[in-house]
Amino acid sequence: MSSTLSVPEQIRQLNDARKLVLGDVKYYPSVVRGILPIIGPTAPIELRQWGAEFLAEAFSTPALPNGEKETMQPYVLATLESLTEEREDAYVLRSVIQTAASIYPLALRWIINNGYDTVTWEKMVSIKQKILRIWDNAVPSVRICCVKFAQRIVLAQSAASSSEFRHGGALDVSLDKVPPNHQTLDAQTLEAEAMGLLDRMLTVLQGGSDALVVDATLNCLSIMARTRPATSGRIISALLNFNPLQAANSPITPKTRVMIKSMEKTSRLLLIHLSKRDPHNPIVARIQQHVERTMRAVAEVIDDSTKKRQLEPQQQEGVEAKRQRTAGTHIAIRPLGPGPHTLGDVFTLITNDDLKTFDISQLPLPLVAKVSVTALAGLDPEILTKAIAGVRGRLIELMNAPAPELNPNTAPLGVEDDEDDDYEPDFYQAEDTEQILNKLDGTSAALDLPNLDGSLALASFSLPQPAELTRDVALRAGSETVSRVVDMMKSLDEPAVKKTKAGFSRLAASSGSRDAWMSILTRLATRSSAGLEEISVKGEDDESLGADRLNNSIREVLYNYIMEDFRKHIDVAVSWLCEEWYNDKIQARSQGDHPAYYQKCTLRLLEGFLPYLHPQDKILTRFLSEIPELNQEILSRVKDMCRDPSVTQLALTSLLYLVIMRPPVREIALDTVQDIWTEYEDARPMAAKYLAKYRSAFLEAANASKEDGDGATPAGAAAAAAIAT
Repeated sequence: MSSTLSVPEQIRQLNDARKLVLGDVKYYPSVVRGILPIIGPTAPIELRQWGAEFLAEAFSTPALPNGEKETMQPYVLATLESLTEEREDAYVLRSVIQTAASIYPLALRWIINNGYDTVTWEKMVSIKQKILRIWDNAVPSVRICCVKFAQRIVLAQSAASSSEFRHGGALDVSLDKVPPNHQTLDAQTLEAEAMGLLDRMLTVLQGGSDALVVDATLNCLSIMARTRPATSGRIISALLNFNPLQAANSPITPKTRVMIKSMEKTSRLLLIHLSKRDPHNPIVARIQQHVERTMRAVAEVIDDSTKKRQLEPQQQEGVEAKRQRTAGTHIAIRPLGPGPHTLGDVFTLITNDDLKTFDISQLPLPLVAKVSVTALAGLDPEILTKAIAGVRGRLIELMNAPAPELNPNTAPLGVEDDEDDDYEPDFYQAEDTEQILNKLDGTSAALDLPNLDGSLALASFSLPQPAELTRDVALRAGSETVSRVVDMMKSLDEPAVKKTKAGFSRLAASSGSRDAWMSILTRLATRSSAGLEEISVKGEDDESLGADRLNNSIREVLYNYIMEDFRKHIDVAVSWLCEEWYNDKIQARSQGDHPAYYQKCTLRLLEGFLPYLHPQDKILTRFLSEIPELNQEILSRVKDMCRDPSVTQLALTSLLYLVIMRPPVREIALDTVQDIWTEYEDARPMAAKYLAKYRSAFLEAANASKEDGDGATPAGAAAAAAIAT
């Protein structure tokens, strides 16, 4: 982007870039890299505001995978560090702190997996220190963002509960992920810092009078108490000591009253939510007592401050005092008067014209019913009787009123003023101009009507031709339809009892369930342009290229849907890969160059969820056992898992399952175990147990080579074993 352009022109180009990434998230990395040089601290305030807001949006959007965000964050931190200054504009500062809050868990995961990159971690620590310095003296809107940033630090630097369901998102980063002997991070130091920040957050509940900051803090405590057990004790203790009346000053203004009610309601809902999650905890009774006591105290203060002064009696000297009139039975019912009237006018008894225009249909029906029943229950019977009599009188008045006379100038043709004529309409075809002229010729000459010309005839009308449907428009419409189908599938409940499927010959949309719709999407992605009836060559024409683009967009939607929760959607992944494998086999029988998608999709799914597996995860074993075909390249991804010693047992157990339960891939699985023994020294004891049973010759050759002391490497031992076998 040229720096010679004016600021409005640059903003317009930046908005075009935002539209581009909103349409396709894969452009986020390149756009973020492109805007960083023009949103620095020396840029105009408009560009800094736009850039800070865009970065906050980029790192918080769920459409962009966390893996992409994690690779983007190292080259964004320098710009964030330069914009984190106390003298910076409040709007820019808010967006920068929100961006830092989204990045912090990703930066911690990055340094856990890449301990050598100390530069990136030092920049993140510098940003953290600047934000914590700004926290106390900033305006309320910036302080709220600082509270959110502190919450992310506490979540990332504290231990997670053992029963927490891992989604692989930002909340998955916790103190459990830090290895004991990490070269950069110290688990004890991180935990101590997190507890200190939690105490700093809770101090606002002791003496804070700003309802905005207090409510923001209360809203951040729920997820910490639920997912981080080490913080729950401090949070509940602070909530039980919190008194929203500490902001009450005399006299109580309307603003103070609203603040007190807001803080009381927020704290009450938070305590009730925590009680419902563990109803058998002994502290629940204490929480209920605190909630009831606080509600009564706030109600007493608010009610006392809103009571009106008592009515002072006005009595003249020498005149006997009279009792104040508290109710009356007089009701005035206005006559309707001339003119047409609606049914609402007949039943309206109020005299306020402004109140008559109120549209009661905007109110919820339960509220209207409740108000109506309450009003009728407390209504004076005498008033009700007079109102009913007044409405009855209006109806009688309308019934006895004479019918309005027809205006001969505006009356329809052929209609006479005859009350005894029973008119029944005949449903004939509408008369044209010539028939009307013939009828007018026979009417009385007294009617001096102008001559009708041809301009009164109905002109012919035709709808304009629709716009041409281009290939790009059709592809975009197809992608949007698929996205809406996936959104609809998320709202469908899974059946309690799974029914037996009929394989590839089943009807895809026979039940309307999530599985039925998923079958439709997978077959659209694989078979819509497969050419099962006639041979088609890849790249032969533009139509086949357009179909491939639509298929790839459906594959992208399926991949994103599976990776949102790959443990829950593993059955969808297996069904999709079965369809891809079947389509590749059918395509291989036909002539021409046809792309194969099964292996590409399998490798992409493996690379997507392998980094987020934990040692007790059984998803990998199920995935490898259910997909239709395995080869050396697919199993090499399982071998690469052994770089992390914590999941080595999971990888070897999955390969052993394949050796036992899938004989066709037994040798490939054993080759992979042998490669693990060769390449990863930490995995040798575990891999040797499996090789001793199935490939003892390999271990004997390797041990013999080691005893000879000829400097043979594990790779040489593997070669010797291969020759021996």
